[in-house]
Amino acid sequence: MELGAFSISLTVKDLGVSRAFYEKLGFQPTGGSAEQNYLIMVNGETIIGLFQGMFEKNILTFNPGLNNRKEQLEDFTDVRAIQKKLEAAGLTVEETVKTESGPGHLTLVDPDGNPILIDQFF
Repeated sequence: MELGAFSISLTVKDLGVSRAFYEKLGFQPTGGSAEQNYLIMVNGETIIGLFQGMFEKNILTFNPGLNNRKEQLEDFTDVRAIQKKLEAAGLTVEETVKTESGPGHLTLVDPDGNPILIDQFF
């Protein structure tokens, strides 16, 4: 089961301060906007999301259909197929995909309480 691009979505207290910190580590903003309280930052193939006031915890994020260079893949495992495989493996999917095709997302939590988001854009 291919989950797609991996990133971590970080909850931050001050988006500007966090942006400046990660820029010093070599990250550059490639998406989002300060006006919407989030930025997607990239350093090579490493992706982090900075989110102010949107989540309670940091989230492990996977994007089916994308690689870590944020390029769309022609062939990938659809989020609905991923959900079926997770449920067949005995995992509890907390928020399920609500559409029959196209964009969709699901959430689950690992044994240590870490939230996981599988978010397909197309």
